[in-house]
Amino acid sequence: MIDVYSNARDEKIKVNRVLSKINGKNPGPTVVFFGGIHGNENSGVLAIKDALKDLKESQVFGTIYGISGNLKALELKQRFVDEDLNRLWSKPRIASIKKKTILNTEEAELLELLKILETILKTNKPPFYFVDLHTTSSKTLPFITINDALINRKFSKQFPVPIVLGIEEYLNGPLLSYINELGFVSLGFESGQHDDLRSITNSVAFIYLTLKFSGVLTNESSIDFTEYYNQLKTQAVNLSDVFEVVYLHKINSNDTFKMHNGFKSFQNIKKGIKLAVSNTVEIKSPYEGRIFMPLYQKKGAEGFFIIKSINPFFLKLSKILRQAKIDAVLALLPGVNWVNKKEGILQVNIKVAKFFAKSIFHLLGYRNKQITDTHLRLNNRERVAKTRLYKNEPWA
Repeated sequence: MIDVYSNARDEKIKVNRVLSKINGKNPGPTVVFFGGIHGNENSGVLAIKDALKDLKESQVFGTIYGISGNLKALELKQRFVDEDLNRLWSKPRIASIKKKTILNTEEAELLELLKILETILKTNKPPFYFVDLHTTSSKTLPFITINDALINRKFSKQFPVPIVLGIEEYLNGPLLSYINELGFVSLGFESGQHDDLRSITNSVAFIYLTLKFSGVLTNESSIDFTEYYNQLKTQAVNLSDVFEVVYLHKINSNDTFKMHNGFKSFQNIKKGIKLAVSNTVEIKSPYEGRIFMPLYQKKGAEGFFIIKSINPFFLKLSKILRQAKIDAVLALLPGVNWVNKKEGILQVNIKVAKFFAKSIFHLLGYRNKQITDTHLRLNNRERVAKTRLYKNEPWA
């Protein structure tokens, strides 16, 4: 057990790894909430404790878990101690960590969380839902981030907040990407600025709506779901579009980076506007769009993102193409071959890839990363998604 201090509430609370576990009296899904994967983002931890403390087993259909993330960093109230815990969750890195005899702080935290995750999957019944609660260093509307699988899209569209796709192309090793590769519904919720009291109340609202939409809670006499829905709708200023990340300004370990003051997530920006200074060089926006998660804290490797809204026509088209598994034709092209067909992993020669707009790969469900000077690795979320587990869910 550790002490966690909340600036938003000016109070200290006691926190365990497992914040809550509620076994419902009725059969149903398994829903898992994570809070505090980043130690300076404790609003999710407080929200989990607030939302789940008074729930009774008789109200619950299925099982609910609340899990604390980086305990040591939460205690110190800093993003991480040795390295970012939310950048370690790749299969190669996990395999490497398991072989080590001496672990740094976050590697030890990962192994504890991984053991809990594996136990949850072994001892509970599907369908599974995973939610990772975060906050940002800048002012922001509440929003959802997801890996671009159709089951994630469908479940997320029930919430009255913006949805951002494609961030997994720019980040290595987030927890939710690891869970998504296992095939389960997984989404991140960013509730507001780190020490804003509304970040806690927005997360509480999101937790209750998740439990409602997943079928874990059905009794509206004890919880006013409409009130929580309207709260998030108001906080999101009625913006519920789907956006896609089109740019990231990456910060290297030796860079000195400082955002200009006053930017907040989802703010419209023009191409060429001055956004930050990096190593004494003025950084200007290469695109017109909306700025997303500008960095106003010392620790972090992502200076800012730029996002653009996606036309609903292309969202519908991508659904049709994916359900028809049109992506299979990609492997017939020269310079394209399967690395793992079951897991939907392709390797593509960059000379071939340049003839295809990135949007084509996105329509078919692929997100790409450059792995060598000559090749891209494409990962398809649809081929690993356990869609059948969710086919009878009302939202599906």
